[in-house]
Amino acid sequence: MPTVTTRDGVDIHYKDWGNGRPVVFSHGWPLNADAWDDQMKHVADNGFRGIAHDRRGHGRSEQPWGGYDFDTFADDLNDLIDKLDLHDVTLVAHSMGGGELARYIGRHGTRRISQAVLLSAIPPLMLKTDTNPEGVPAKVFEDIKSGIIAERSQFWKDLSESFFGANRRGNRVTQGNLDAFWFMAMHESIEAGVRCVDAYARTDFTEDLRNFGVPTLVVHGDDDQIVPFEATGKKAAQLIPNATLKVYEGGAHGLAMVPGDKEKFNRDLLEFLSS
Repeated sequence: MPTVTTRDGVDIHYKDWGNGRPVVFSHGWPLNADAWDDQMKHVADNGFRGIAHDRRGHGRSEQPWGGYDFDTFADDLNDLIDKLDLHDVTLVAHSMGGGELARYIGRHGTRRISQAVLLSAIPPLMLKTDTNPEGVPAKVFEDIKSGIIAERSQFWKDLSESFFGANRRGNRVTQGNLDAFWFMAMHESIEAGVRCVDAYARTDFTEDLRNFGVPTLVVHGDDDQIVPFEATGKKAAQLIPNATLKVYEGGAHGLAMVPGDKEKFNRDLLEFLSS
């Protein structure tokens, strides 16, 4: 399996499909690069080079005991881009990966980046505060950590329902979607699972978003039960200069894997890449 070694000696697994202008995908928590397979094939089939990595502690990458914060994740992404010597990159990020993308731009700029896509992403801030009343209460995040520690296999099975909107009437979620979520989640280390909750809940990306100097597409479902649109996607599109916002009616958090919304997102992504 291809890997790059980060500046602190952690081996990061990645996939590299196709040829052409690079599109680098950052996955959400608790998944890995496999979550992007549909999009990876789609861009590779249409003349682009798709690259997706497993975040440290996830999938096939190493599981160090530390480094589960967004400065580190952004630097890991920078190591990948630098060591593959990528230029004119489109960064595409889902959920927690959106924080990785935002902090990457905040720390490393846009010298190698030409476009960005935030899908159901966590910026600017997930946590409910006095200045972010639309956010998620702190107790929710504490309950997530407790669920992982108590019995993570069942916790992931339960969480997959709301992740994909399988608890909504008329949904198109397949058993395969639910099984794939569980399988990928079980390949995340427990330590990464717990520490990432603190990171994605409490990190404020407001200033990072203001530094975006490239065309940016923000896509979010209005029925996202994991990362509420009003607290994240809506505000991110307002903070990023000249961002384009697309709201999917009834769209769940994991919409890029669900039949119907998946094909719609693939079309929107290719249209943006070709713009």
